[in-house]
Amino acid sequence: MRKDKCLYAKAAKTELDENDYITGKRLFQEQETGFLVCNPPMPPLTTQELDEVYALPFMKYYHPVYENQGGIAAIEEVEFSITHNRGCFSGCNFCALAFHQGRSVTSRSPNSVIQEGKALAANPRFKGYIHDVGGPTANYRKPSCEKQLKSGLCRNKRCLSPSPCDKLEVSHREYLGILRSLRSIPKVKKVFVRSGIRFDYLIADRDDSFFKELIEHHISGQLKVAPEHCSAAVLDKMGKPHIQSYKKFASKFYQLTKTAGKEQYLVPYLMSSHPGSTLKSAVELAVFLKRENIRPEQVQDFYPTPGTISTAMYYTGINPYSMEPVYVPKTPEEKASQRALLQYFLPKNRDKVMEALKKAGRTDLIGSGKDCLVFGSVPQKKTAPGSKKGKNTGRKADNGWQGKRKR
Repeated sequence: MRKDKCLYAKAAKTELDENDYITGKRLFQEQETGFLVCNPPMPPLTTQELDEVYALPFMKYYHPVYENQGGIAAIEEVEFSITHNRGCFSGCNFCALAFHQGRSVTSRSPNSVIQEGKALAANPRFKGYIHDVGGPTANYRKPSCEKQLKSGLCRNKRCLSPSPCDKLEVSHREYLGILRSLRSIPKVKKVFVRSGIRFDYLIADRDDSFFKELIEHHISGQLKVAPEHCSAAVLDKMGKPHIQSYKKFASKFYQLTKTAGKEQYLVPYLMSSHPGSTLKSAVELAVFLKRENIRPEQVQDFYPTPGTISTAMYYTGINPYSMEPVYVPKTPEEKASQRALLQYFLPKNRDKVMEALKKAGRTDLIGSGKDCLVFGSVPQKKTAPGSKKGKNTGRKADNGWQGKRKR
């Protein structure tokens, strides 16, 4: 398998398919001196078992040995946060959650979560703020459908991408009830949701109650969501929904925010250089960001990590689902160019963006027009002496650029 990338890609998909506690089979891989055996996963903890685990007297604080070193500042976010679920059925290709927590969602009982909220409020260090009530995906409380409980996960389709499955059961009622109960606990001033919200699952809910109260009570000015890209070809390789879902969500978010009389914003997570992302794909994303007036402060460059389908794509150049070739940006130069395009507006990125646009054949995005990504001009090709076209090239273009820059 080390010598055959096609076999490696097939093995990656097989490993994911068999990582199911209902239908998974034991896997064997021959090694030089024997066999590597991978057993199917254990069933996830039930609600009762999760409640018992979280009822244990965890300190949720750093060890006293760190006191003389000034403590650990990050502990406050952990100390006063609540995990209410486990597992994630989203199935993003670049995420290892499918392996280390599984795609079958289980959750604690509402009473267990509320009791932990009361315990936090009784803590002498509590200042009135519960920093998060979430998990791998904040707004999941149960498996995606009844079929998943009986027959396991579907092997050749996802619950949400490229569009939600018609069998998907969507409800935020129980989660909303938990948040309301936590808000009513004495000494609690604010309950935040800072774990990732799956926005396509949210807008699939016909009941807007959770969406409205999320905006009214549980956001600290910004809500982080993860569209990741805008190119359909790239999103398909990521296992993410197409950008229309994000645009629908964003429109509803700002509509409800305005109705609530608040000033709140979306902070989109974006990723460059994922397998399948060409330079033209990165330019497409930059144009989308400009059109939508999005200026990301931080962007993530794809790095291969163990246990993901995206890493298998990166290594093999093959999509394990279709066994078709996948373009993989690997050179430091191209990865830097794709990353720079996501922040085309930063002066430090200007040269990289200019060069990337030229390579992609998108010099129409260089100039002073409203759709241009960077200000400047592209030198025209010299023509033969005596040619009429040759009289209006080169220097005049440079002078025009300088004049516009001065204004």
